[in-house]
Order: sequence, then structure tokens, then C-alpha cells
Amino acid sequence: MKNRKMAPNLLIKSTSKFGRIIVLTGARQTGKTTLVRKLFPNYEYISIEDPVLRNVYLGLSAQQWKTLYPQAILDEVQKEPAIIESIKATYDQWGEPRYILLGSSQLLLMEKIRETLAGRCTILELFPLTLPEIRTKSWDDTVPESIFQHELNNKADSVYLPSFLLDKGRAEKMQAYDHYLQLGGYPAVSENDITIDDKFEWLQNYVRTYLERDVRDLASFRDLEPFVKLQQYLALNTGNLINASSIAKQLVISVKTVQRYIKYFEISYQAIVLPPWTKNQNKRLVKSSKIHYLDQGVIQAILNKRGGMTGNEFESAIIAEMYKQAKNVQSQVQFYFLRTSDNKEVDLLLEFPDYYYAFEIKMAGKVSHTDAKHLFNLEEILDKPLKKAFVLSNDSETKYFNPRIVAIHAAMFLG
Repeated sequence: MKNRKMAPNLLIKSTSKFGRIIVLTGARQTGKTTLVRKLFPNYEYISIEDPVLRNVYLGLSAQQWKTLYPQAILDEVQKEPAIIESIKATYDQWGEPRYILLGSSQLLLMEKIRETLAGRCTILELFPLTLPEIRTKSWDDTVPESIFQHELNNKADSVYLPSFLLDKGRAEKMQAYDHYLQLGGYPAVSENDITIDDKFEWLQNYVRTYLERDVRDLASFRDLEPFVKLQQYLALNTGNLINASSIAKQLVISVKTVQRYIKYFEISYQAIVLPPWTKNQNKRLVKSSKIHYLDQGVIQAILNKRGGMTGNEFESAIIAEMYKQAKNVQSQVQFYFLRTSDNKEVDLLLEFPDYYYAFEIKMAGKVSHTDAKHLFNLEEILDKPLKKAFVLSNDSETKYFNPRIVAIHAAMFLG
């Protein structure tokens, strides 16, 4: 079992005054159940998916919940949101009971939680494995902190090795990196005792399960074909701007349907909708969002391909990894991209309270000053200082284009 970066934080939250009810959500098969059952062996495990027992749990009074299940893990709780009412009543009447609620549907789960548990719960999200987590061999291994997470935590300035070839952890980092770029970060495909064929078969089954279960949870679709078409379209166009009108014409569906379906992909943790940065009113900036799939293995399964990676897929994989790592350390940093009307673009802009970080992402094995051209003079557009800028690529040599702009191998930065 791979260790998870959020495990210590989850344990700390569970003992706090505001951790009596913890809601852990995320995509199906990210390891939510495995994680909490490992961390909380004394908690009773209750699966709300069982239709027979579900009715029994629905009939329990708050007193019975307190007596029979003073500490419990409730899995797939979005299947019966009414049970959340009982948990609320138990919480309000007694100070001892503690519950962990698990769910893979952010929409159904979060709507009920906002209505019922507002101010009573701590909400956490579990994503597929990050590169540092993939590197772990067992639950007992410490999850290393990446250079990126070091930067997010605003620790002392990082010192970058002049070459990734000098990194003592390079072999481990590259093994995790190669796996991630081929198969993604789902725990099931990270096991070494499974063949590559079985891993791709698992990913294809995952995509089918997502369509058959999660999507039908989100909406009562009579016909999944338009959704499947959009899924394939977005997988082919990951890393591109979202033009709902153009997509609607190509797929012969309404603009509102496209917008609604894209929202489903986002709230079911399949994709990130990256907003444009538009804070400079004196500069003409692109105002369309970008779509980034969260997992390269899922893209491969949707498109029924193996190996080979486009530049846009690489960009999405790196941005998704950074997004997951930021979430793992509870960073409140805001993610944007920036594009001007004259096509000056920054792939990723991270906004901190007092400054920005900017990133260009290149799949190339060699990068030069030209690859950083959109990072120079970027501060003239921004409303706060640009603290650092990076070119992330597959170039092993670390290069400084000026004191604040550095090119570094993506695996060294994120692994």
C-alpha cells in the first residue's frame, strides 16, 4: 500500500474540536476507504451501498446511532443523504460521537452537507497518487516533500541542483514519473505485481464504471451517448480552451448541455477547469477557461491508446500533479492560466496573497531562453510581484535565464 501525504493531517483533524465529523470526498478508486480503515481501525465500517442494510440504517434514531455506532465510517453516504440528518442529530445532542463520511460524488454529497452539516464538519479531498506518493513502497514509508511543495510552504529559498543527474533520488523519481506519464496516479495501477495489460484493462473498466455509476448518480441520463462524445472530445483536447459554442456545434448538442456536462466532469474529479487570469482591466486578456484532465491513464483509456503523449497531454499531466500536490498540503494558492489577445501565454499562474509564481511547461528534452520568453516582463501585466518563474520540462540541466526564472526537470521539481 502506498502511503498518503494527507494521512497525518487526517489523524490530527480527527482529534480536534472541529473534526468530530470529517467528510472525505474524491473520485472513485482514489483509496478513500482503504486510507480511513487503515487510520481508524477502531471505527465501525458501514457501507451505505448495501440496499438492504441501507433501510435499516435509515430507521436508526439519534440515540441508537450514539449507542451502536459512536465512532463510524460511513461509505458512499451520498447514496442515502437522509442518513446525514441522523448524523447531525447525533452530533448536536452528544459531544462524544465521531464520524467519517466518504463519498465519490461531490455534487450530491456537498449539497446535502451544505444544507445539513454547515459549521459541523471538516471537508477534505483525496486525489489520485502524486509522484512522491508513488515513490513510497509501503504504508510505513515517509512521503517525501517535493521541491514544489517546499515552495508552496514558503520555506527558505530552495537550492536547485545544477543537473537532475546529480539528484540522489533520480532513479526513484524517474521510475515514478515514467509510470505517472504512462498510467496516471490511481492506486490500483501502481502495484508492481500486476501486468501492464491488466493495468490498462483496469483503466478501461474504470472509465466504464464512471459512466455507469457516477454519471448516473449525477443526472438521470436516458442516453449516455452525448456525454461519451464529450468525454472523448475533452480527452482529445485536454489543455485547450473551452469554447462551448464550438463544441456544441461539433457534437450536435446544446451549449447549455455542454456547459452542464463539463461541470459534471469537474465535480466528479475527472478534470480541472482552469480559469483565466483577468485582473488587469487595461490589458486585453482571453477570458475562456481551459480544461485539463486529472489523470493521463484515464485519457489513454478513453481514447483507447497506449503510450505516446501530446504536448497538451504533458501540460495537463504536470498541471494536474501540481494541483494534487497543492491540495495535499492544504495550500490555499489559486490556480490560473494567462493568455493575452496577442497570444502571449503563461501555462500556469499561481496566486499567493502577496505574489505570483508562473510556469511554462514544455515536453522537450532541451529548453532554451526562447522557451521562457513569455515569462520575461510578465510583471508588467500582473497586479502583484512575480516572486519566481519556472520552465518545467524533460531537460536534465538546470538553467537560470535570470535570477527569478529557472528551467528545471519536471521530475526533479515534482518528484
